[in-house]
Amino acid sequence: MSTDWNALSWLNPPPLSESTTDGLRLVTGSETDFWQQTYYGFHRDNGHFLHRSRAGDFTAETRFSGRYETLYDQAGLMIRRDARNWMKCGIEYTDGRCHLSTVVTVEGRSDWSAFALPAPISTLDLKASRLGDALFVQYRTEPALPWQMARLAGFPAEFDHLDVGVMACSPQRAGFEAVFHHFTLGDPESRDIH
Repeated sequence: MSTDWNALSWLNPPPLSESTTDGLRLVTGSETDFWQQTYYGFHRDNGHFLHRSRAGDFTAETRFSGRYETLYDQAGLMIRRDARNWMKCGIEYTDGRCHLSTVVTVEGRSDWSAFALPAPISTLDLKASRLGDALFVQYRTEPALPWQMARLAGFPAEFDHLDVGVMACSPQRAGFEAVFHHFTLGDPESRDIH
């Protein structure tokens, strides 16, 4: 599966990004993140996000890998209206393990849900669908396995045009390396969550 990475646009380009035979490889800048207010009391909107605009309902999918070594190293998908309204999901390194992490931010307040993935893991298939007033996140650890639900979250239906794409951050350092092996964005694949 081939992706035209040049057809997408950067919000906060990383210090290094390149197309390779494996996909899009990037290396993060120093102390990059997307987070708004809740619990930690700070606002960050300097993570790396490669995206395109999409109206209405859709399904985005990626397969990605990373060298997760430092607390909060993360990569995955992002759906974004602006700095105060977005969702990111993917692998995040915390408590010495890779977790499936989802952050939903509405009106400038972020939440965070996470659960540990089987070890060792560095590559994941990830899918996020926008279905009316909901975001539905699914994952699988191997391409042959069925998709599993990670989260069903509310997101304002009045947000019509959204930016959708891949993201990576390293809140505690610079130099986290991630590879996005492919990215697709199209009509919703299914409205069935079971």
